[in-house]
Amino acid sequence: MASSIFAQKKAKILSQLAVPETEYSDLSPKGSVDAGIRDLIDEINALEGVVTTSSCAGRVSVYLEGHKALGKGVKNEDGNRIQKEDEVVEERNPVSSSSAGGKGGGEWLFVSHDPLPESPSLVTLGCDNIETKSWSTVFGLDKASSSEQESTAQVNEDGSQPRLIHFKFEPMILHVLTASHELAQLVVQAGMEAGFRETGAVSLLPKHQSRDKEDPSSTASPIVAVRSMGLSFESLIGMETPDGKRSSLVSSEYLQLLVKISHERFAENQKRIARFREALKAASSGYSPSSGDNAGNKKKNMPEGWEDSEARKERKRLEGLRRKEELARQREREQEEKLRAADQGGALDLDLVLEAPDVL
Repeated sequence: MASSIFAQKKAKILSQLAVPETEYSDLSPKGSVDAGIRDLIDEINALEGVVTTSSCAGRVSVYLEGHKALGKGVKNEDGNRIQKEDEVVEERNPVSSSSAGGKGGGEWLFVSHDPLPESPSLVTLGCDNIETKSWSTVFGLDKASSSEQESTAQVNEDGSQPRLIHFKFEPMILHVLTASHELAQLVVQAGMEAGFRETGAVSLLPKHQSRDKEDPSSTASPIVAVRSMGLSFESLIGMETPDGKRSSLVSSEYLQLLVKISHERFAENQKRIARFREALKAASSGYSPSSGDNAGNKKKNMPEGWEDSEARKERKRLEGLRRKEELARQREREQEEKLRAADQGGALDLDLVLEAPDVL
């Protein structure tokens, strides 16, 4: 049975998800559950002992980095700061969590949780009615001049650098809170089988041991992250100069190629989500959280023909006994044949001895 602590956490999460979409808001850039995996979220949360804590169906985005400045570095004879080759660059105005403004003071210039249309002219910006659009226009970028392109690696007098702009595709990521290690293993197994190869679990141990079972820190509630880095990709496409001008550093053909690649990644992402959905459904159908160690249920979740180490050991023992018995029978048959042959040979010799001699 799931602990009362887990039950309370799940009830709180479900109450938040039950809020109408017009009133619901979370810390993601979109601020709500993605429609593409809403059914999957509902199916997972209907299972006993598991509940989703955060999710993203997959997205394509254009992201502006936060402000960057040189670190402390060292000073030359004139007292000017010089950056070391291996010096870590620090970000200004960091933020502690993801928000609509992005991480590290960055900004999401464009986000879509659905595949982009083949032509930028089909994208609705919801602002000015632009007759002819390009992908750079959709992403809020102007064409960079040659001098601006040369300034990408330059550092201003105040130590600031141009802010880089990235085109990204990120596949589904799903965090699932579980009531036990056994349930966490089922979710991890389903994720791995579906192709989310970086799926893993954290919080496997309680924060500290306590005899009080109602103490939240004494009960482990593993969190599984279902994810895959193999489908992700990122490309630098532009920059923002200190005066706030955002420019594209690549051609329109290159942007079109990135959009095409994102289409392919979206399609594969959907296939993996469907496989995860079926794998989790199959695994959970033979699992009962209230059945102790679930040894019998674990076997139900395994592929046809699967056997654990004890079953394999017993099968090998029986096979060895059968082979030993067959060899013994074979030796008995060979011995009987030898005796039969010896008996027949002895009878012939006796006839020869008893044969009457010829008359001289």
